[in-house]
Amino acid sequence: MNEQQYDKYLHINTVGEQYGFPKLAHYHRYEPTPYTGLEQLFSGYQMPENPVFIDMGCGKGRVPIYVHHKFHIQTIGIEMDAGFYAEAESNKKSYLQKNNAPIPISFIHTIAEEYLIQPSDTVFFFFNPFSIHIFRTVIYNIWKSYEQHMREIHIILYYPPYDYLQFLLHGTPFELIHEVHLENEKNINERLCVFALKKA
Repeated sequence: MNEQQYDKYLHINTVGEQYGFPKLAHYHRYEPTPYTGLEQLFSGYQMPENPVFIDMGCGKGRVPIYVHHKFHIQTIGIEMDAGFYAEAESNKKSYLQKNNAPIPISFIHTIAEEYLIQPSDTVFFFFNPFSIHIFRTVIYNIWKSYEQHMREIHIILYYPPYDYLQFLLHGTPFELIHEVHLENEKNINERLCVFALKKA
């Protein structure tokens, strides 16, 4: 399926041109994660047991809804932009009208660094949503949560910036456990990297 067909299948609307986004020093323009990338990721990657999936900078909600539909697990989208948050809520409503789901899917209107990491949160997805400065803060919040409630935690990076990779590899105990180079892409940055912090 192409992007439009996948959206139609999920009863959501996340394709098309994105409207303007304020030019903030630490926050990047929203762009939806390609469904093809998600399909390739989950064809060979397995989440930890009893996962709760968090999308940091979820935009219109594509990734949390896709993961919720595919795995029937709790998903959460964090979004700072009020317009995108409203569209994510609208997409969730449309999706749930066609998909009876007792397991929750939710969106939270806040900045990523102020999201309170829950003891049950285990998988965190990033599509280059903000600067390394904010990324470090979010990772430290996750790390602190791990120290308080030890469990296996995964970080998924789509199109990972070099500084994100260097920080995780050399500044944290996270280890690279899985990597997917997207098919038919010549740009080496078109990949997904999964890092893990294993339960001690």
